[in-house]
Amino acid sequence: MNVFGVDIGGSGIKGAPVDLDRGDLAEPRHKVLTPHPATPDGVADGVVEVVRHFGWSGPVGITFPGVVTGSVIRTAANVDKSWIDTDAGELLGDRLGQRVSVLNDADAAGVAEMAFGAGRGRKGVVFLLTFGTGIGSALFIDGKLVPNTELGHLELHGHEAEKHASTKVKEDEDLSWHHWAHRVQKYLEHVEMLFSPELFIIGGGVSRKADKFLPLIEGIRAEIVPAELQNNAGIVGAAMAASES
Repeated sequence: MNVFGVDIGGSGIKGAPVDLDRGDLAEPRHKVLTPHPATPDGVADGVVEVVRHFGWSGPVGITFPGVVTGSVIRTAANVDKSWIDTDAGELLGDRLGQRVSVLNDADAAGVAEMAFGAGRGRKGVVFLLTFGTGIGSALFIDGKLVPNTELGHLELHGHEAEKHASTKVKEDEDLSWHHWAHRVQKYLEHVEMLFSPELFIIGGGVSRKADKFLPLIEGIRAEIVPAELQNNAGIVGAAMAASES
């Protein structure tokens, strides 16, 4: 069965039909740049462009980089603050003329990884952490999601962790892999101290280059692995949510 998934990020909006039997994209994804400022209307335009690229008709799952309760946006760290208290399900559903489901972006990626990727069959405490414009987090306990953890906003060295260790910070500060891996290590140490997970799954676009930084991370008791679905996990998780709503 194919269902459409859209992943809204701080830098890009990407989507594709997803084959939910395989847990993979049914067609190559289409991506547009996230507008700046990333207002509700501007982002909605991007979502419509992505969906219409495929001529899609049917349910659509959509991720959002912030806390989502029901389909109402509660936080907006890396998009325009005018999103806060916006009913994204209503806005995007009206614009698309389709039934939509909206959920936190890292939660979507985590659900996909637990079903089809690196977390498949894993029990205990598992974290998926996405490194990109910010740092997203998805917490699972015996396979059950604890939604909207948003642990990229934990304080680390007097600042929000994602202002210290996101992929965007690596690029903005031109950090070497070694220097950035040390920052990621400090963040993982902090999360491990708080939650004692058995497994960290590292997602986001940087997961494609896991061999460049994961071997440099030391002293973490939990197993650390790259996301198997890499940067498509959010699209797959969004489609899964749409299929279940």
